Amino acid sequence: MTDNARAYPNSRVFRQALTELDCRQLLTPFYHPQVNGKVERFNRTLLEEWAYVRPYTNNPSRLRFLSAWLHRHNYHRALTALGGLPPVTRVSNLRGKYI
Repeated sequence: MTDNARAYPNSRVFRQALTELDCRQLLTPFYHPQVNGKVERFNRTLLEEWAYVRPYTNNPSRLRFLSAWLHRHNYHRALTALGGLPPVTRVSNLRGKYI
């Protein structure tokens, strides 16, 4: 699910990724930010715990820290909204790629 920003519907790379992952794009309704609540909260957490925690010397370094942060967030972070469980417990089909 994405917002209606032009970057998504007009991106060939994004469409190709959807096709390769056998996914379809869902668009959020216009003027309904409550639909994006979980994404907005995730983005805020990402900024507070990864993006602005330290200065990065280069992009590869920044991406290396992102990968580690995402793994920790998805597999080890207890979320109160999930009763203290990590987000990965809510995924019903990992397509055999991430376990």
